[in-house]
Amino acid sequence: MTADILIIGGGVVGSSVAYHLRRDGFTGRVVVVERDPSYARASSNLAMGGIRQQFGSAVNIRMAQYSIAFYREFNARMSTSARPVDARFTQRGYLFLIDAESAGRVEGRLERQRALGARAERLSVDEVRRLVPDLWLDDIVFGVMGSEDGYADPKAVLAGFRSGAEAAGAEYLTGEVVAIHCTEGWATGVTLDDGDEIDAGIVVNAAGPYASLVAEMAGVSIPVQPVRQHLFRCALPRVWPYRFPMVIDPGGVHWRHVDPVSPGDPDRIVLAFTKPDEPAGENFACDDSRWEREFLPALVRRMPVLKNARLPVEGWAGLYEMTPDHNPVIGEHPRLRGFYLANGFSGHGLMMAPATGKAVSELIRLERSETVDVSPFAADRFERDALVRDEAMI
Repeated sequence: MTADILIIGGGVVGSSVAYHLRRDGFTGRVVVVERDPSYARASSNLAMGGIRQQFGSAVNIRMAQYSIAFYREFNARMSTSARPVDARFTQRGYLFLIDAESAGRVEGRLERQRALGARAERLSVDEVRRLVPDLWLDDIVFGVMGSEDGYADPKAVLAGFRSGAEAAGAEYLTGEVVAIHCTEGWATGVTLDDGDEIDAGIVVNAAGPYASLVAEMAGVSIPVQPVRQHLFRCALPRVWPYRFPMVIDPGGVHWRHVDPVSPGDPDRIVLAFTKPDEPAGENFACDDSRWEREFLPALVRRMPVLKNARLPVEGWAGLYEMTPDHNPVIGEHPRLRGFYLANGFSGHGLMMAPATGKAVSELIRLERSETVDVSPFAADRFERDALVRDEAMI
């Protein structure tokens, strides 16, 4: 088989690259290789679904702005008469609670966000209390609310991106890449686990947490490691009188409402709490003890009304694809022509997938990224000590 562009990984990032290539006018053959079409362990399938433009660096803010505008139109873009799509993108906002320790940094970040056109509003403590009445705010000096931010249904986004890419003309194969062919400094194709070989003019690494293993097959390296991330979903003791935005506590725990899909669904929230010392490795085991030990105390501290409530809980774990500066690697590898990277999103893959697909499409077709300049995310920045600094990571 021959492909003009072969994409390794058919999750939200790989499918967004395929979709944008076709929609941007690329007429060659685009083939996406996905090893598990059930996506049972895909990072996007197991994600929280948050989408925000409240970042600290210009490149991340620009990426998020493109993605938010894209998600507003996602259903219309991805739906066909045979396969309607509803990503349930809800712009309920991101509310950052700011304590005295972080106030100075956040004030500066807020100014940068506003200068770039990001919608972010500084709220007094009383305004925060009116927005989310049950919060304990004695240690909070102000809040920052991004009203255009929100979240989407991760499973629906994943299915929608694949459906849209296929409708645009991308082809999907089920298989696992076991070797990448290189000739005179160029990536020229792959071998699959069934022995089939695919010649390709360009190979795109969109393998999520497994990106470094894919890079090694090509004889190059990228600093991307899989790191486990826990999520818990709990039923509230009653139907809550208001809807939670994404609430980000200074200590790190953050949560949002889970909107009911069917009448009679329980009123629930979903929570994340990144563990900074989580060891790298492929680990999908859910450590249920973290709920009682870390998640619940942090939630109750901020929401004392839940102190004596019984909260039925379900937990699961997925993988972040982490880089040393917690920002992605996007672009052609400096030591292997024709080998493009879309990796290392460190928990922001679904959030940034639309802008990533657009950027990679432009880099391949035009040899430059015009919509958003993603050159700060070049793979060699770690060697050049040019890390992307963004203090708004959670």
